[in-house]
Amino acid sequence: MSVFYLKTMNLILRNLVPHPFKDTILPNSSDIWMRDLFLRKGEHILIQAPSGTGKTTLMHMLYGLRKDFAGELLWGDYAFQDIQPAQLASLRASYISIVFQDIRLFPELTAWENIEIKRFLTNTMPTERVEDMLARLSIFHKKDSIVSKLSQGEKQRVAIIKALVQPFDWLLMDEPFSHLDSQNKEKAAALVSEIVSHYKAGILLADLDKNQYFRYHKILYL
Repeated sequence: MSVFYLKTMNLILRNLVPHPFKDTILPNSSDIWMRDLFLRKGEHILIQAPSGTGKTTLMHMLYGLRKDFAGELLWGDYAFQDIQPAQLASLRASYISIVFQDIRLFPELTAWENIEIKRFLTNTMPTERVEDMLARLSIFHKKDSIVSKLSQGEKQRVAIIKALVQPFDWLLMDEPFSHLDSQNKEKAAALVSEIVSHYKAGILLADLDKNQYFRYHKILYL
């Protein structure tokens, strides 16, 4: 694998236009599409986006899952349109983590096995710390349960922990607390804040509505 080191992991967006939305995006109608943005590592950004405006498309673009767009998207010195698969894998393992809206766990594996797959890739967090995370989000008793048998809220908490057991400079989150009640939202947000602070990382959280899960430096509208 091609391994590289980035001193400063800033995010630069230049005149992005996703191809599926090219005929519906109007000039000056969005804080992101058709704009030039410079987001610094450590910033907490809320992206507020109604359904159908490209919120999940944007998050997938930022994680390198989609390249069907015009404009430029750069993590540090690396443009996602040009990055090679091995470089992308290395970038994700060290600099970018994500909580998907559709959760994306392996349903046939246990909650613990899903988390361990990610943890073994970087080997940066001890087992005891992961067990503490499970306990703090009230799902330690579910760690040996098959994911397909878990509730949506339990799956979402597993997905959040999975995203936190690797090093990162940026944490991407697409409606990360949508299946949680208010008490579990508070627990999950507190845990995310703690890990993000440890890494001095940035947050990009996309959601349908405004929220106060974190202290945001910017609120951007799609």
